Amino acid sequence: MQQNLFDPKSAPSADAPSALKDRLDRLKAEIRRHDYLYYVKDRPEISDSDYDQLFRELLEIEQAHPELVTPDSPTQRVGAPPLDELGKVSHEQPMLSLDSLITPQEVLAFDQRIKRELRLDQVDYVAEPKFDGLSVELVYERGLFVRGSTRGDGMVGEDVTVNLRTIRSVPLSLLADSHPPVHLAVRGEVYMRRDDFHALNRRMAERGDETFANPRNAASGSLRQLDSRITAERPLVMTCYEVMAMTGALPPSHWEELEALAAWGFPIPTLRRLCQTIEDVMAFHHETEQLRDELPYEIDGIVVKVNLREFQNRLGMKSRSPRWAMAYKFAPRKEITKIHKIIVSVGRTGTLTPLALLNPVEVGGVTISRATLHNADEVARKDVRDGDTVKVERAGDVIPAIAERVPIPGELRAAPFTMPDHCPVCGSTVAREGAYYYCTGHATCPAQLKGALEHFASKAAMNIEGLGKKTVAQLVDRGLVRDLADLYDLKREHILKLDGFADRSATLLLEAIERSKHVPLDRFLYALGIRQVGRHIASLLAKEFGSLQAIMQADTARLQAIKEIGPEISASLVSYFQEPSNRRVLDRLLQAGILIEQTALPQKKAAHPLAGKNFVFTGGLETLSREDASSLVEQLGGTVSSTVSAKTSFVVVGANPGSKLAQAKKLGIPLLTEQEFLKLVEHPPSSY
Repeated sequence: MQQNLFDPKSAPSADAPSALKDRLDRLKAEIRRHDYLYYVKDRPEISDSDYDQLFRELLEIEQAHPELVTPDSPTQRVGAPPLDELGKVSHEQPMLSLDSLITPQEVLAFDQRIKRELRLDQVDYVAEPKFDGLSVELVYERGLFVRGSTRGDGMVGEDVTVNLRTIRSVPLSLLADSHPPVHLAVRGEVYMRRDDFHALNRRMAERGDETFANPRNAASGSLRQLDSRITAERPLVMTCYEVMAMTGALPPSHWEELEALAAWGFPIPTLRRLCQTIEDVMAFHHETEQLRDELPYEIDGIVVKVNLREFQNRLGMKSRSPRWAMAYKFAPRKEITKIHKIIVSVGRTGTLTPLALLNPVEVGGVTISRATLHNADEVARKDVRDGDTVKVERAGDVIPAIAERVPIPGELRAAPFTMPDHCPVCGSTVAREGAYYYCTGHATCPAQLKGALEHFASKAAMNIEGLGKKTVAQLVDRGLVRDLADLYDLKREHILKLDGFADRSATLLLEAIERSKHVPLDRFLYALGIRQVGRHIASLLAKEFGSLQAIMQADTARLQAIKEIGPEISASLVSYFQEPSNRRVLDRLLQAGILIEQTALPQKKAAHPLAGKNFVFTGGLETLSREDASSLVEQLGGTVSSTVSAKTSFVVVGANPGSKLAQAKKLGIPLLTEQEFLKLVEHPPSSY
C-alpha cells in the first residue's frame, strides 16, 4: 500500500505553511511520475487503488487550502464551467497536411525524387503510425502547459486548452530533470482507443443518446465540447510526434526529436522504425498493416519522414505539405452490397454529383447506405448501374466510395447511367466543364439558393445568427427569398409567418441581419460562395486588392500573379463577376446598405521595398532555415515561389543547388549568394 504522504486533518505545526507546500509538491510530483509511467512508458508501478489514494490525498489538501492550487496540479483535469464558444488561436508554425500515397510505385517515386533533389544515393527515413484522430498543437512556457488548439485550417485553430487539460496523457508540466526548452510548441494527435470507444457508445446507447459513427468522430466531438466537464468524462488519449517550435536548436533528426519528446514527458509512437532504405519503409508498412486489427487504436497508414533535419530544410515545403514527408496509406477496407439506385444531387455551387443509394452494409464499424460516384466519367469508368453488386470501401477509412463492380454470372443489368440534360431540382439546362456538370439556374435553383443562403449566413461569413437550415428552407420554399439580396428586404410580418417564430425571435433575426451589414472584405468574399474561393483565398484577395471593386476589375493575368492563385481559381473569379445576374445581386446588396470594410494592406504593401519581387531558393542555406528566409522576403513585401519562371525576380543559391539553378541560368534570372541575399534584406534599396 502506498504511504500516506500527508494527513490534511492533522494539526499544523509552527512551520506548517512551508511543510504543507513541501508535502504538497512531493505528492504532485509522485502523481505526475505515475502518470508518466502509465501513459508514456506503459509501465505502471502501483495499482489503480493506490493511485486513487494518492489522488484523494492531493484533492483533500487542495480543498482545505485552495490558495495552494496551481494550474499544473493533476486535480485540474476535472473540467471547468462551460464556455460560450471556442476562441481562435494562430499556430506558431503552419500545421501542414501530408501528401497521401497508396501504391508501391508512388512510394518508390517519392524516394527517387528525394535522392535526386538531395543528390544522394541513400537517405534515412523514420516510419510511424498514422493515427486516425484530431491533430492538435500544445504550447508550453517554462515547462508548464499554457495553451492548446485544434489544427483548424492549418493556420488558425480553435482554443481547446481547457479540454486538453482533462486528458491524462497530456502533461500539464514537463519533466524538470530533462531540462525542457523555455518555450515549446508540440504537435500531436488526440484519439480514442477502440475498447474505450465501444464502451462509450454502449453507455450512450443505454442512456438513449445518439452514438458516434467511429472513434475519430468521437474524439473530435469530445475535444470540441464547450463544456470541458463532458470532455473529462470521455476516454481520450494523445500521442505526440513533432516539435513545431522551441527556444534553442531543434534536434538534428526526427528520430532524436521523438526521443527528446519522450524525455520531456510526452507520449510518442511506440510502434516506429528508423529505416535506412525505402525497402525498409515498405516492409514496415506491410508489417503494420498486418497488425492493424490487433492494435488498440485506429490507424489508416504510416507516416514517412526524411530523418535528418538538414535534409528536410533543403527539400523545403509546398504550400500545404512538406516535400520531405508523406502518408503511405493502407488499402481501404471493402465489403459487398447492391446499388439500389443512382441519383444526382445538386450542390451549393450547382455541381451535379452522382450518388449511389446502397443496401446498407457495415464497413470498418460504420454502416454505409450511400456512396459518392464523384462525376459521370467515374461512373462510366467503373461501369456501375442500378441494381449492380459492388464492393464498397471507406476511402482513407472515412469517405464511403464504390471500389468496383462485382460481376454476377447470368445477371440482367440495367441501362448505363447518363447525366440528366436538365437540373433535377429546378429544370434548368445542365452545362459541362471538364469532368463536371453544373446547373445553369444559379440563384433560381432552390438547391443552390438554399445552400448559398446557409453559407452566406454562416459564422465564418456574414454571421447571421438564427438563420439556420430550417429557416432558410422555409424562406426559399415560401418564395420570400429568391436571391441573397432578398434577405435584406425581409420584414417582421414575413418572418412571423415562419414556423417556430414569435415576436422575440423575429426581432432577434432582424437584428442579426442588420448587424451583418458591417462586414470585412474577406468575409464578404467568402460569403458569396464563389467556386474555388474558400476562407484562405478570400483572405489573400482582400490583402492583395483591398476593395471589392478592385477584385471585380481584375483579369486572370492579374489574379494569377498572386501566390497560390492559379488558372482555375482566377477563371472562377472572373466568370463570377462577369455574370450579369451575380452583378445585379451584388448591386442590390450594396444598395441594401452593406458596408464592406476595405483592407489597408495594399497601400502598406506598395511601400515595402521588395513589393512585386518574387524569390526562389535552391540548395541549403547555412545561416537561415528555408522558412526563416521566406519569412524575411514576405515581411518586406516580396513573394516566394517553389518553381523558377519568367516571373521570378531572384534565385538565391545555397549549397548543393538543384535543377532550379540551371533553369534560372537558362532564363537569365539574377542569382544571389546567401550573403548577397542577407545584405539585400538587411539594407533593401528604396526602389528597383
